[in-house]
Amino acid sequence: MKFGGTSVADLERIRRVARLVNAEVQAGHQVAVVVSAMSGKTNELVAWTDRAGAAAPGLPSSDDEYDVVVASGEQVTAGLLAMTLRNMGVPARSWMGWQIPIIADDAHGRSRIDDIPPEKLGAALDAGQVAVIAGFQGVTRDGRIATLGRGGSDTSAVAIAAALGAPCDIYTDVDGVYTTDPRIESKARRLARISYEEMLEMASLGAKVLQTRSVELAMAYKVPLRVLSSFVEPGEAPGQGTIVCDEEDIVEKRIVSGVAYSRDEAKISLFGLPDHPGVSSTIFGALADANVNVDMIVQSKARTADTANMEFTVGKRDAQRAVEIVRAAQPQIGFEDVQVNDDVAKVSVIGVGMRSHTGVAKSMFQALAEKGVNIQVISTSEIKISVLIDAAYTELAVRALHAAYGLDQL
Repeated sequence: MKFGGTSVADLERIRRVARLVNAEVQAGHQVAVVVSAMSGKTNELVAWTDRAGAAAPGLPSSDDEYDVVVASGEQVTAGLLAMTLRNMGVPARSWMGWQIPIIADDAHGRSRIDDIPPEKLGAALDAGQVAVIAGFQGVTRDGRIATLGRGGSDTSAVAIAAALGAPCDIYTDVDGVYTTDPRIESKARRLARISYEEMLEMASLGAKVLQTRSVELAMAYKVPLRVLSSFVEPGEAPGQGTIVCDEEDIVEKRIVSGVAYSRDEAKISLFGLPDHPGVSSTIFGALADANVNVDMIVQSKARTADTANMEFTVGKRDAQRAVEIVRAAQPQIGFEDVQVNDDVAKVSVIGVGMRSHTGVAKSMFQALAEKGVNIQVISTSEIKISVLIDAAYTELAVRALHAAYGLDQL
């Protein structure tokens, strides 16, 4: 069982979580619980690290100490939930990432899990003890705390489930995965089932329900995954939630399952690039070396002979760094100018049914055109189409596409 920040935002909500955990114990299940930091706590801790200041020129960065600070939020929640369970008469103890251990690489702030030996946790569960685990954190092989990136508690939970050979229930502030954000489209519908592939695309394209790497892990290790609401009491809303499963386990495949959006985008435009082999390799190699993730990429011929223009997107937080990296390579590459625009949004439609149906792109572009939404960049895969648009039209585009594919009638 995994509980996110809003589910453990205060002591009353932690008590509700404890009741949900206790219900599983009373049903005869062995239970491991992964918890996030209380809502808003990680942002507060990150702000403290920002105020402590970046490294001075010529001095090493403090990414490892950043992890020490921001990992503390989950530690507080784990201890509070374990105490609450004990006060209810449920045997429980808290576990930090280093105690299990959750072994991660040393890419501090965005570490990936290498291994989770299940022996210690398994022994505690066999002894009838509820294991309350601090999510989002692991330990490097040289003994340093490492964090798994924002939303990393989902990844912790799925990885622990895989190590234990257990199913994983993700409890959050919504009662499942919806066709789009219900805050934008009131007609959004909860999906009873969604494939790993669709959920992976939705997570990577802006849906906040599950973290991308957690879905990757669930798909790789075939972890049965279910998304549920924590804002219920034990026994309420039976059968609710969304099951994330293999595509073969979904009887009726929809052409489009959902509409996702992300406002965390910035578009970088390069003008007057020399149009010859090696230019793209130089640009994106430098960005990759700096761990800047690039998403949508479009290149077109420029008016000047033997030159091209290129546009690509990165996360807003990486935009300035990406521009600096590109400018540093300007003498080597020889392009004319670079511009950045962070007033953009990415809107996507996702569905495994796209593989076997035509006209999906036509419907998308027609729906946006009818609303006067201009498309700046287009990106596709086998089961998704993404467009980059002006951020001001995000909600309009989401509602138009939701209606265009009949998602309000599921």
